[in-house]
Amino acid sequence: MTSIRENRSSAAAKASPHPGELHLGGDVGDYFALMKPRVMALAVFTAFVGLVIAPGNMHPVIAIAALVCIAVGAGASGALNMWYDADIDARMRRTAARPIPRGRVLPGEALTFGMVLAAGSVVCLGLLVNWVAAALLGLAIVYYVLVYTMWLKRLTPQNIVIGGGAGAFPPLIGWAAATGTVSFEGAVLFLIVFLWTPPHFWALALVRSGDYEQAGIPMLPVVAGSDETRRQILLYSVVMAPVALLPVLMGFAGALYGVVALVSGLYFLRLAYRVYQLREGDGAREAARQLFSFSILYLFLLFAALLMDHGLATAFLWQA
Repeated sequence: MTSIRENRSSAAAKASPHPGELHLGGDVGDYFALMKPRVMALAVFTAFVGLVIAPGNMHPVIAIAALVCIAVGAGASGALNMWYDADIDARMRRTAARPIPRGRVLPGEALTFGMVLAAGSVVCLGLLVNWVAAALLGLAIVYYVLVYTMWLKRLTPQNIVIGGGAGAFPPLIGWAAATGTVSFEGAVLFLIVFLWTPPHFWALALVRSGDYEQAGIPMLPVVAGSDETRRQILLYSVVMAPVALLPVLMGFAGALYGVVALVSGLYFLRLAYRVYQLREGDGAREAARQLFSFSILYLFLLFAALLMDHGLATAFLWQA
């Protein structure tokens, strides 16, 4: 553990473009990058869908306040993740340009930034919206930082499976923000994202396995090999695709969502099976890359279809 702390504290200096020189006090862009904006955007979008399709009416100002708090909470998780993982980020090509490895932000600055955002987002969500949603947001942050980042990520190849729960919280938080409760419908949205996470990240891990091996992260391709990773991707995809149809069966999504979930789910399975079949060479890497890219679109399509279904149902009721 001492070695890990030493590596983390010196990561910024080692990765600085001028060794021994630190560029203190990064600009706004550096701190925004600490918040992992792409991950934050996905969290806000899925939370927004959960909030909109939940029963009841929510004042637009309160809804916006809830989404801002969720965005800040997601950003806090990203900043704390980058603080703790500064040592391994510096050793991976995919993450070496992040603010801490580049020396743009000191680890201590990132820690303070993340802690302030985390506390502020939870307290504000509780005071402005409700404490059920705030408790779920706090749990998501703690789960991502303590359970996934500090414990599972460096310990087990199942890090993505267990840790994926953190990324599945936003739609559940959005639903709770609108209703003040946790429901089966919100839990189904949570489950869809939870099951989507392993094939999504393992597809990336197949492409970037050398990076993870160099950084000493026990991702599934590094520990169990690419064949087992491909098998697990296919298994999770086979479970995920039918689960994505549950909103229709439970009555909180309509025909439009059902068609989108069915067609996109079948295509997801096709790509996953192709990854399973192609085991070597550039074709295998390209198949994994295609699955990773489509998996992002797949999740967007599902939640966008939920929004559209809700809008069509609302318009129909208005006309009636």
